[in-house]
Amino acid sequence: MHTVDLIDVASGIHAEGTVIDADTLRAAGRSGPLVSLDAWKIRMKRLRGGMSDGVDVIDVDNGHLSLSVLPTRGMGIWRGRCGSLPLQWESPVPLPVHPSFIDPSRRGGLGWLDGFNELICRCGLAWHGAPGTDIRRDDDGNIVSEQFLPLHGRIAGLAAHQVTARLSDDGSIALTGVVDECSVFDNRLRLTAEFVTWPGASRFTIRDRITNLGSRPAEIELLYHCNFGSPLLDAGSRFHAAIRQVAPRDARAAEGTDRWDTFEGPVSGYAEQVYFMEPVADSDGKGLACLTDPDQAAAVAVRFDTQTLPWMTLWKNTQAVADGYCCGVEPSTSLPNNRQFEREQGRVIELPPGASRDFEVSFEIAETRDAVQNLLTQVQELQGTSSCQVRDTPLPGWS
Repeated sequence: MHTVDLIDVASGIHAEGTVIDADTLRAAGRSGPLVSLDAWKIRMKRLRGGMSDGVDVIDVDNGHLSLSVLPTRGMGIWRGRCGSLPLQWESPVPLPVHPSFIDPSRRGGLGWLDGFNELICRCGLAWHGAPGTDIRRDDDGNIVSEQFLPLHGRIAGLAAHQVTARLSDDGSIALTGVVDECSVFDNRLRLTAEFVTWPGASRFTIRDRITNLGSRPAEIELLYHCNFGSPLLDAGSRFHAAIRQVAPRDARAAEGTDRWDTFEGPVSGYAEQVYFMEPVADSDGKGLACLTDPDQAAAVAVRFDTQTLPWMTLWKNTQAVADGYCCGVEPSTSLPNNRQFEREQGRVIELPPGASRDFEVSFEIAETRDAVQNLLTQVQELQGTSSCQVRDTPLPGWS
């Protein structure tokens, strides 16, 4: 195994301009099975100017799949490419925004959207979902605390204080980042985020651990906002998943339950539609969801551990391309409602002092019709003989 520290605030390490590739490994005296393909590369750079000033970007290229990881934004993934297929969406926010330029309380708690343009970003750690006031009461109904929670939590606006690149003897290429979400008189949570891929592969995995560093129990929620645009998303694209039931979030989503899994082309002024669902898991506890392009010639699959991520949300945001034509595939610990509602439904995790909870989400890109059909067959087999119940109206207890 070969490791390189890219960021370590405590040790004064910030390896801007670092390039790690086969040549640098050989120069360090490392070779053999460590990395089997010479075309891979890891490069760290810092963006300069505008609202991106100070944002660190780590480009990981395994020789076929390339992704740009943002340590400055909670170890999210900005964009990528697999072969000739771009993995991204055209957000109205074109470049990564440094968190210092974002006011989460703006627009009634929607300020998080001022920096939203990632392929994959985390929502959490203490809460996610729509903005609103979270009121906690004791057994007698007295208010214990009252707090306004902006959209989708803090983690996507927090920077990693430690990032390490690792090249393992099994040939994998990994980044590990440590991000702390802490405050005086509040939670002390730590995210240890690992991104792993393999030389020449069309897949990658995110493995996260949330640890409660405080002396009291802490509430946690986590949602993976996985966002896709053109060319995967277009008129006629389909969402495929093995699920027990699906329900619209609200009256607007209920308007489209007859076509909830099919996408329109870009429509100016389109109002988002959101669907909540309960996934079916395989014998290993894994759920599977896929987005296919209109011709089923390309797809992206999202696999997730339903033991820790038991819920799935589909975000349909097919407004004009200039306004952010996109869909979101979002496995999560709870549904993206206000935390007070989710707590009342028993879906908020209470993490004991010193305890940790692990999460895993894997992504696979299908670049041929045969590969797409293989994924769809897996979805069908996972669904089995059980039918998916599509609710026409919002489901009490879900929204």
